[in-house]
Amino acid sequence: MPKEKQELSDAMRRKLSVKSTEKKPINGTKFTIAISSAKGGVGKSTFATNLALALKKIGCKVGILDADIYGPSIPKMFGINEKPKSDGQKLEPIIKYDIQCMSIGFLTDEKTPMIWRGPMVTSAIKTFAQKVNWRDLDFIIVDMPPGTGDTQLTFSQGIEINGAIIVSTPQEVALLDVKRGIKMFDKLGVKILGLIDNMSSFTGDDGKKYAIFGEGGVKRTAEEFNKKFLAEIPINPEVGKSGDQGKPIVESYPENEISQIYLDLAKKIKSIYL
Repeated sequence: MPKEKQELSDAMRRKLSVKSTEKKPINGTKFTIAISSAKGGVGKSTFATNLALALKKIGCKVGILDADIYGPSIPKMFGINEKPKSDGQKLEPIIKYDIQCMSIGFLTDEKTPMIWRGPMVTSAIKTFAQKVNWRDLDFIIVDMPPGTGDTQLTFSQGIEINGAIIVSTPQEVALLDVKRGIKMFDKLGVKILGLIDNMSSFTGDDGKKYAIFGEGGVKRTAEEFNKKFLAEIPINPEVGKSGDQGKPIVESYPENEISQIYLDLAKKIKSIYL
């Protein structure tokens, strides 16, 4: 290799090395787990809240960061209607069900649209990561917004994400976007723990199983991209009701079959990191 190209190659490697070391963990936390799907409407926030509660129930100290600036769901799903306290320097997370919570929804009226450009979103995300008094957490669960935009890039390039879980319905139109999300995390060097098939099927009063959104699509996608297939979570009306009431199903009905799926998944995650 010519000397000039060798020097250029070495310079690029040093630049990449510096960039990778710039990633910082969220203060007060051991492990950051991103819950993501490049597609909206697949139950990602429901998954994030119930996984956080399941981790708490098996003895972990857990926080949840609602990174969906334009459509925050955590205030509703946790039944939180108060604003976080601040000492002028840092925000205090709001604690509900022994989970430390933070969301832009705590700071704005729920009917107020967030008409923000990219730099404002990036600034808000950095504030939640760096200027919240997260305390002694084993895991912080990050509820990512749909898409592959500013929020995902801010987290993936500047914050140490220890693992990402991709949530999708088995519908092909959803999986088209999910595949873009998988490629994004791979390109940014974020480890994908695996894929979740959410709302995989519904069991009617007749006892028959109905695959409303198709069947097997998430598992096939996991195989296509050489990722783990973590679990199927069927449709259950109690999941939606519990979330709307501000007490997610893992908290309100821990013995429910859906709750047991989350608890089993939480045990797997705990075994990986702790």
